[in-house]
Amino acid sequence: MGAPFPAFDGHQFLRLTTFRKTGVGVPTPVWFVALDGGLGVFTAADSGKVKRIRNEARVRIAPCNFRGTPKGPEQEAAARLVAGEAAERIHAALAAKYGWMFRLAVRRRPDHAYLEIVPAG
Repeated sequence: MGAPFPAFDGHQFLRLTTFRKTGVGVPTPVWFVALDGGLGVFTAADSGKVKRIRNEARVRIAPCNFRGTPKGPEQEAAARLVAGEAAERIHAALAAKYGWMFRLAVRRRPDHAYLEIVPAG
């Protein structure tokens, strides 16, 4: 079985669109890592995207540049907050992919959250 998100191979950022209760999408570029049949993402625990994902797991994702300009097609997915061992695995994989930049981001945001993104359905 192939990777569920092959369009993200070789990319540094993904455009994560979360949805407000009104249905309006809010796109945000984030760092990500392919892991265990899905994608792992790091973000601030008090960010709007965390609040929106708690209310609605449906997201749209697309590879993008650091400004959020899409570099490929958008696709439907589902996101959820993870903790414990799953968060530790995402953290380690992001640290390996992004190195010192990731370690600096973690230090600057002591209250952080990890998201797991899987194919919709």
